[in-house]
Amino acid sequence: MDYTRGIISELLQNRIDLSLLVITKSLGKGANAEDYAVKQAHVELAERMRKRDPSSAPGSGDRVPYVIISGAKNMKAYEKSEDPLFALENNLSIDATYYIEHQLQAPLLRIFGPIMGDEKKAQSQLFSGAHTRKVNAPTPQGGPMAKFATKSLRCLGCKALIKEGSLCSHCREDKAAEVVTERMRDLRCKEEEYNRLWTNCQRCQGSLLEPVICSNRDCEIFYRRAKARKDVEEVQEHMSRLRLDLEW
Repeated sequence: MDYTRGIISELLQNRIDLSLLVITKSLGKGANAEDYAVKQAHVELAERMRKRDPSSAPGSGDRVPYVIISGAKNMKAYEKSEDPLFALENNLSIDATYYIEHQLQAPLLRIFGPIMGDEKKAQSQLFSGAHTRKVNAPTPQGGPMAKFATKSLRCLGCKALIKEGSLCSHCREDKAAEVVTERMRDLRCKEEEYNRLWTNCQRCQGSLLEPVICSNRDCEIFYRRAKARKDVEEVQEHMSRLRLDLEW
């Protein structure tokens, strides 16, 4: 029970490995939306990908990986389907509610309902409570929701809103060195993770001297490597802000 609650909490905080959330379906009847009587998530995504870049869009018979991202309240699931790599690169947040209600809830209630004697009790214990109250969604950098989001600068120490720089006046006076040390440690950890995944992919393709050219999206490491690269870039951006602000 505690493990399941932890997974739900991590999903709501956008901390789940994206490769575990990817859904894959085939364009069995054709590559165009007109070939299907009912709108489907993977078909609509293929159509949008074709408009972005016709040369790399999936064709008839191809399998289309997608995730469901956050959107307006009344949007259909097929309107919120997105290419996982595009979602990663543009900081698009996952629709945790969709995954909980349509992917997790039914099988979990079938498991825990008999154990707890009542599905309503199991639902209350699993899908409500303190572990569901903390929700984190990254600020989008692109995509349809970006125009509605305003990115504000936050202190790298206490997360308070600031007008410019990297630290608020309090953190600048009392904990600047601590913040810099913490960010340097974080950067080292992120770089080690990215290098480990990069080397793993080099071994898989048979050379430790050549750049990784693999584009196999069925491999669980593909999205982890993309996320690790994004994490490194984010911490590097934090370090740049600190260097400009603190002159060290």
